[in-house]
Amino acid sequence: MQTYIALLRGINVGGHKKMPMAELRELLSKSGFENVKTYIQSGNVTFQSLKTDTIVLEESIKSLILGEFGFEVPVLVRTNQQLKTIFNNCPFADEKKTESYFVLLSDNPPKKNIDEVSEKTYPDDTYVIIKDCIYLHCTKGYGRSKFNLNYFERKLNVNATARNYKTMVKLLSLSDI
Repeated sequence: MQTYIALLRGINVGGHKKMPMAELRELLSKSGFENVKTYIQSGNVTFQSLKTDTIVLEESIKSLILGEFGFEVPVLVRTNQQLKTIFNNCPFADEKKTESYFVLLSDNPPKKNIDEVSEKTYPDDTYVIIKDCIYLHCTKGYGRSKFNLNYFERKLNVNATARNYKTMVKLLSLSDI
């Protein structure tokens, strides 16, 4: 049985797309996912499944959420090893890494899109795109960054969701079974 991490985008933010984690855990458990755990209210779920296709798992979770809660939510599913690789590939030095955000992408964007995005820079924001992750460091904090997920999604033609260093560490710990 494989351990996975599901990352939901845009739930429980500013009173929109409310989804109690206890209800999400129950929904996924009743639907055949095992050892379901959630971390904080922003849509971080670890679980186990016999299924091995992450796209099938993503679609299944999206469908369950739509049926139960009545709204669509972008979902990214990664294995513990995939998330560990993303975490370990962070190009920033340790002191910068601990203050960084990991913007996980639904797919590896085409090089031409990466080249186009890379032309836009701001003095207080540094980012590096490696495969399906944007490593983002914001000197003044993520909330004051000139970049946002919508910009990256639109320009790279992918879905994206961001997690900070602390959340990544916790998700790796929860999924390290």
